[in-house]
Amino acid sequence: MTADGVRGDERHPTWWKAPLVATVPALPILVWDYVFLGAEDALGFLGGVVHWGFGLLVLAWLLPHRRSLRTARLTAAVTGLVCVLLPPALMVLIGLVTASA
Repeated sequence: MTADGVRGDERHPTWWKAPLVATVPALPILVWDYVFLGAEDALGFLGGVVHWGFGLLVLAWLLPHRRSLRTARLTAAVTGLVCVLLPPALMVLIGLVTASA
């Protein structure tokens, strides 16, 4: 049996689905984060979360296209999406708290 015949190392034909599903909603929010929160260095403590989210989405696209890395690709894509959604969710939560006070 050759290295190409090993089940975990075969090429995954639908490797692009997890990164695409995470990137489609994350990309507009990521641009919004950089445009509105990144203006005048206002990212503050949320800057790390935004950068981690961007990095994890890039990692999800750049991982090798093998079946054995399917879980790592899915984990990177979902975690990147959550990191990108965290700053707007926090701002909505703060807005709800201040509006109810």
